[in-house]
Amino acid sequence: MSLTLDPFDKAILAELRLDARQPVAAIADKVNLARSSVSERIKKLEQKGVIRGYRAQVQQSMLSGISAYFEIIHEDKSCLDIIDAIRQIPEVMHCHGISGHIDLLVFVKMDSMQRLHEIRAELNELPSVVKITTHVVMNEWL
Repeated sequence: MSLTLDPFDKAILAELRLDARQPVAAIADKVNLARSSVSERIKKLEQKGVIRGYRAQVQQSMLSGISAYFEIIHEDKSCLDIIDAIRQIPEVMHCHGISGHIDLLVFVKMDSMQRLHEIRAELNELPSVVKITTHVVMNEWL
């Protein structure tokens, strides 16, 4: 489906990108169209899939405390040998076996830096773990 956007549609989309919660009347004033025309154009843009939705973008650290990645090198023949122990840690969100000199990349979310240290210590106590490198997430953009 090909859709050509005219300058008014582009201006409306630009305003919605800036603030999707602003009143239609405010958008209408900014793009020099009647409120009813702006409402109709927004509805058509939604129906045609140009506007796919509206969402709140929240700073991740405000929601979930601390996030981190652990790079784990171990000496087991298979990553599966230590996965059961990792699976027991409720803060583990993802655990990937990856290529290269790192065996596992583990993503965790927890409430405090203290809990991060506890999880790292727990992983470090696994007999086959040779090295853990911790990367604390400082910012999240996507």
